[in-house]
Amino acid sequence: MNKALDTILEPPLVVDLDGTLLKTDLLQESFFLLIKKKPLYIFLVLFWLMKGRAYLKIQIANRVEVDVAALPYNLQLLKYLLEQKKLGRKIVLATGSEQRLAMAVADYLGVFHEVYGTTLGVNLKGFYKSTKLVRVFGDKKFDYAGDSTADIAVWEKARKAILVNAPASLERKAKEVSSLETVFYNRKPFMKTFLKAIRIHQWAKNLLIFAPLGAAHQLAEPILLLQAIAAFFAFSFSASCVYLINDLMDLNEDRVHREKHKRPLASGDFPISSALIAVPLLLLSSLLLCYFLPIEFVLVLLLYYVSTLTYTFYFKKIALVDVMVLAGLYTIRLGAGGAAVGIEPSYWLLTFALFIFLSLAMVKRYAELSGLREEGKCLVPGRGYRVEDIAILSSLGTASGYVAVLVLALYINGETAELLYATPQLIWLQCPIMLLWISRIWLKAHRGEMLEDPVIFAIKDRVSQLTVLLMALVVFAAA
Repeated sequence: MNKALDTILEPPLVVDLDGTLLKTDLLQESFFLLIKKKPLYIFLVLFWLMKGRAYLKIQIANRVEVDVAALPYNLQLLKYLLEQKKLGRKIVLATGSEQRLAMAVADYLGVFHEVYGTTLGVNLKGFYKSTKLVRVFGDKKFDYAGDSTADIAVWEKARKAILVNAPASLERKAKEVSSLETVFYNRKPFMKTFLKAIRIHQWAKNLLIFAPLGAAHQLAEPILLLQAIAAFFAFSFSASCVYLINDLMDLNEDRVHREKHKRPLASGDFPISSALIAVPLLLLSSLLLCYFLPIEFVLVLLLYYVSTLTYTFYFKKIALVDVMVLAGLYTIRLGAGGAAVGIEPSYWLLTFALFIFLSLAMVKRYAELSGLREEGKCLVPGRGYRVEDIAILSSLGTASGYVAVLVLALYINGETAELLYATPQLIWLQCPIMLLWISRIWLKAHRGEMLEDPVIFAIKDRVSQLTVLLMALVVFAAA
């Protein structure tokens, strides 16, 4: 009883929203929602910013709908706020986010007694937030939870400071201006989340760049191999740049996905601001490597970059077109590898890649639809598919995989194989190996055991690794 009475007598606990209660920033979130809705709004955003950040926030907020239920909240801090409220303490939300968005968050959480946000002419941040809270509660008559240097002005007027995921330097400054009460820290290691955000595991797909060099039996050429390595990293940096842009555009859809909600940007583990810095740095790194590579490679890389951006903003929403584009992007990697070393990949290789990767792209969509069916949902958010499309995807996907094996058989029976291999007849062993592998991939998908990108699954899967080893041994024996 005394503890409850003491809590009631405690001054109000004021909490910041962006980066504190939320593991993200509502202005940045709503900006990407707006740009995804209408990309040309980016020019209006610059005009709005000229009229001040408060005006910018209001204009953006008036044009988007943020799914506050899907936002990544700091659950550790939220639990603390609920405990304080149960004890009778007054809990207040004071944020630089636009007032209507702040109210939507407050209504959803049901923990706040009062809400103060940015209104026309007043960007409630730093000094302006401090002035507002002193006017409402009085100097040193409230405690404040924040996370950034902008909050120092508020802590100067607060009785006690509560820090959330703040660096050591900010903690020292907070101690200088206020009495430190509590520190919440649950941020994951930056480098780990960064590598996960740029999907470094997806770089394995770019090993296709070495395929033309390997198919021409010239992997032992040091100059060509160095060029291929440079091309690999240039392509990987460029791909990671697009992955970040894609994740920024798909924040809402990813957060309601059974697997994608774990992605660093969707979960809030990797800040949007960090992604905005990483995007140009990755692109610049890719361009610097292009300096050492032929202009043909640069043109193919540009084609890939434009194609992936177009896919992110448009093609991914169109059923069947999306998987066609994905298959094409894999095939472009082969073209990039050939352009980097001056070896034109054969049409056999390009055709085989197109069909096999079309099959794998359909496996990916099939697995997503299977997961939605289990959850009782009908549509894929942000996509053009329905759950009832599962059967046709299965038919088209398996057919595409078997056509890839047919292309391999026709290649083996042609003149090219006879010129490259001493015993081309042995290459026929690759056909049953490939048939077994593609059939197994679809069987795994049908059983609901394909929970990730099938290409990444294949890289991790022991049976798939054994398949690659067997095919390599067949090539070695035939050579």
